[in-house]
Amino acid sequence: MDNDVYGHVNNVTYYSYFDTIANHFLIQEGGLDIHNGDIVGFVVSSSCQYRSPIAFPGNIQSGLRVEKLGNSSVQYGIAIFKGDETLASAHGKFTHVFVKRGTNTPVPIPSSLRSLLEGLVVSNSVPSN
Repeated sequence: MDNDVYGHVNNVTYYSYFDTIANHFLIQEGGLDIHNGDIVGFVVSSSCQYRSPIAFPGNIQSGLRVEKLGNSSVQYGIAIFKGDETLASAHGKFTHVFVKRGTNTPVPIPSSLRSLLEGLVVSNSVPSN
């Protein structure tokens, strides 16, 4: 993505990054079929805290964890890092509710996906300074 008029990646772009990171995990690791599967994840909440700017072109890294795991929902903690820096440039929360395709009715997270998500559960949160 291009830089904004201030010379850095615009704040709304981080939400696109968060969406891509979470869905990449669900598709590649969790086997979620977002096009034809019976279950899909809808974003119901998101937030982002910015610490330092990133700019295009440049390399970024991301981190994903699970902060809350409910019956039909999961709240991810996601962080974006500039290059090899160890402090996040931005971090946030991103919540999916899993629903039945067509009816949009919440459904329990499938057991295989739940097991995978349980492996990412952490109890502490990113410090905010």
